[in-house]
Amino acid sequence: MRITAIRLDRLVLPLAPPFPAAWDPVPRTSFGATVVRIETDEGLIGFGSGDTMDGFEAFEHLFIGQDPLAIARHVRVLETIDFHAGRYWPLEAALWDLLGKTAGLPVATLFGGATDGIPAYASCGMLLPAPERAESALRLRDEGFRALKIRVDPRRLDDGLAAVTATRTAVGDSMEIMVDLNQGWRMAGDISRALDAVTAREIAARLADDDVLWVEEPLAGTDLRGLAALRASSPGIRIAGGEMTRTLPDMLAAIEADAFDVHQPDVVLTGLSHARTVAELALARNRWFTPHTWTNGIGLLANLHVAAGVGGGPFIEVPYDPPGWNAERRDFMLAEPVRPGPDGILHVPSTPGLGIVLDEAAVRRYAA
Repeated sequence: MRITAIRLDRLVLPLAPPFPAAWDPVPRTSFGATVVRIETDEGLIGFGSGDTMDGFEAFEHLFIGQDPLAIARHVRVLETIDFHAGRYWPLEAALWDLLGKTAGLPVATLFGGATDGIPAYASCGMLLPAPERAESALRLRDEGFRALKIRVDPRRLDDGLAAVTATRTAVGDSMEIMVDLNQGWRMAGDISRALDAVTAREIAARLADDDVLWVEEPLAGTDLRGLAALRASSPGIRIAGGEMTRTLPDMLAAIEADAFDVHQPDVVLTGLSHARTVAELALARNRWFTPHTWTNGIGLLANLHVAAGVGGGPFIEVPYDPPGWNAERRDFMLAEPVRPGPDGILHVPSTPGLGIVLDEAAVRRYAA
């Protein structure tokens, strides 16, 4: 089998009303997605998505004519491209999708088959007043979610902490709560400084009082020494991060520094094979692997397959904060949105590959 073509469907979904993401300086008026299709001479097609794939056309010749199942070779090629250009790891997701279809197995089985589902947590993306966030948590619980993540803006710290406290009061011990401070990286053009270690430690202590499961990205992602020290000084709460780490050496450095209790590489931003390596090392050290995912349903499925394959958890991130961010917006290119079951478990699709079924009409409708 040989790769005959790599096609990129660049899509843009208009957002009306706009979505006020907590980490964006202005509300989002559109949501972009790039779908990768790897075509073969045997008629099989692999699908992936995640990053923008901008500029990939200059490198596609490095894959055309190659065996799509030689994934280790393709990962090494992607590593060389990643050094010079963008994150093209959605291509690896499409390759694994092809391998699963060839083998007649879900990708999670190829990655170890440790479990066929992981409890989902609703990853909330908006900054809401305390009463509204608490009410939202109760609705999420009614839908089956066992946990949720609340964004807290350090520039509006009192408001954010009040939302956490109100949510804990509302849900009692029926849900786990995570908090994301979004200090690990910055949007383009945002030159504000990250929190200092003393402030991060004070926030972590206050969150521990509300029995928060983990605090995510409390310091700059490059401050591995600071993150490790914060871990050691923050009893009662876990430290999570690593969602935008770019290279395998960077992820291994976080492992060696013991910077995180919860490792969160996103497999469509760092590579499925790389994420599996980090996951297995983290789990061997009794740390957690629960990948970040804030792309679309295709990226969510890729992360689910890797996490379920290696036995990650205890939760899987599902971007979901209705009405502003619902499954239909997130997965507009899919025939059916990806949803947890009524039991709150996000189950691995039983179909070969990643289980991606595109809505080809939507792909045509929203072509950029």
